[in-house]
Amino acid sequence: MARLAGAVVLVTAHDEDDGPRGAPAGMTATAFLSVSLDPPLVLVSVRGGSRMDEILEQRDRWAASLLGAEQRPLAGRFAMRGRLSDRLLFREVPHTLGELSGAPLVEGALAALECETESRVEAGDHTLVIGRVLRTALAPEAGGPLLYYRGDYRRLG
Repeated sequence: MARLAGAVVLVTAHDEDDGPRGAPAGMTATAFLSVSLDPPLVLVSVRGGSRMDEILEQRDRWAASLLGAEQRPLAGRFAMRGRLSDRLLFREVPHTLGELSGAPLVEGALAALECETESRVEAGDHTLVIGRVLRTALAPEAGGPLLYYRGDYRRLG
């Protein structure tokens, strides 16, 4: 499966259980795809039992920022296990909060989606989260996408 190229997406949510006001949470996903155009549905695969799996089980609304080729460092920082807390990581990441989800939307991403979970399916050691797209935002000038291929981040061309 390492030879299957995938988009790199930062999946985010607002973790209400992190402190009195909650905190942003995020993870890099390379298994993200469009499922349906009508209604607009997307799917993200999340490691079962992970912090993000637990947050997405508790929160109906979440977001996804489709990363551009220039955002490779951002992808790596949210993919690390045992990393700093998300609260600290997001301090250095330019973002806005989604109007519908309250989740961080990364500035400079090719596109940002706010979603509401339609269903969750356990599949092996992962959970497939299917979300209905509630709102989209496109970058005014989009460059190329960031891809994941053969265990590393790549760009087109």
